[in-house]
Parts: sequence; C-alpha cells; structure tokens
Amino acid sequence: MERKIRILIVEDEAAIRTGLTDVLLYHGYEVDEAADGPAGLEKALTGTFDLILLDIMLPGLDGYEICNRIRSQDREQPIIMLTAKTSDDDIIQGLSLGADDYIGKPFSVAQLVLRIQAVLRRARIGVDIRNHIRLGDDIEVDTRNLCGRRGGERLSFTRREVEVLQYLRANSERPVSRDELLSKVWGYARNLGIETRTVDIHVAKLRRKLESDPAAPRHLVTVRGAGYRLLTD
Repeated sequence: MERKIRILIVEDEAAIRTGLTDVLLYHGYEVDEAADGPAGLEKALTGTFDLILLDIMLPGLDGYEICNRIRSQDREQPIIMLTAKTSDDDIIQGLSLGADDYIGKPFSVAQLVLRIQAVLRRARIGVDIRNHIRLGDDIEVDTRNLCGRRGGERLSFTRREVEVLQYLRANSERPVSRDELLSKVWGYARNLGIETRTVDIHVAKLRRKLESDPAAPRHLVTVRGAGYRLLTD
C-alpha cells in the first residue's frame, strides 16, 4: 500500500489549525500539528514530512526563524508559509529564507489545496537534475547540488530558483511569460485567478546572485510585454 503524504501544520490559532487539519484529512493526507514555534521546530527537525505549513506569527519562535533553521539542515524540505503579513518585504523575506510558496490570510480552501498539490508535485518531480548551467565565461550553476559561482564568489540556490533557471534555459530561444512559469515551474493551472508576485521575486533574487549589475541584467533579461529570457552567451 502506498504511504500517505505527511503534512505538518505549525499554527497557533486553534480554529485555523483544526480547520486545516480537517481539510487535509478529508483530502487523504496524514497530518501532525504544533501550536507554537518551539514545538513546530522540534517536530520539523525530528519528524519526516512531505510538506510543512508554517504560520509566521507564532509564540516562542517565529516562522522566519523556523524556516531558516529547517533550511540549515534540509534544503529540500517543502515549506509553505501562511500569514496575514503580505507586504512585498514580508514575502521577499519568506521566499529568501527558502519557502516554496507564501499564502496570505484569509485564503480559500480550494486555493490552499491547489497550492499544496503544486508544491508537492514539484517536490516529487523535483530534483532529478544533473547538468550544469553556464552563463558567459564566469557564471556556473550546479543544478544537482544547488550551488554555483560567479567569478570567485560562491553562490547557493533554492530548488525553486534552479527550476526557474532550468525552464528558462530549456526555452532560451524565446521569452517565457510569467503565467507560463507559474504553470510549468510552480504547477499552477492557468486561468484560476491566482495572484502572486512569486515569479517576479524569484527573478529578482536570481539577478542579485547572477548579475554583476542586477539593475542592468545581461543574462536574465526582461522582454517587455513578453516575459523573461535567459541569455547563456
């Protein structure tokens, strides 16, 4: 018998935690939960979970710190952050720490389940990636080990950043639209009305790592009205 997918919910509001648990059990997932930051971190580091739903505003230890500590030990653990803090700075902070997605409260159950499925799908397809990506003479990305270099500077990447680069490289002869990246890399179905700045934030993060001048990129460029394109020369 195929094992059930295990999800850890770290959420201090009892009503939300119970509601999430009921929804996930209904959809066939196995669920564990924690009501504060220290308990959530202990379960995350000692248990085995296919995905962690992580609130940010938690007693004892906030979600940012939990995400950071998880990432220091396991760069592949899928994490979705849940929060009422939805400013660009908050989103950038969460994604910079390695969260796979960032869902603002309040959210619909249907959208939550969809985005859980998308992150799980990407994690399973995930990291069967073996080649290096080279950009110009001085940039190299090791897609298997999620690291690289720009000149003499060492770089590290999240799995999702590497997936974005791989998709852009596979389609480097043309610009790739934001919607296409959401569909092909994040796994979101088209035309579902999902509003997210995730693509733009990931591109900005990649430019800061890959470009000597992120404001005037030479490799990860914007094609006005069409999307993004990766120039390998």
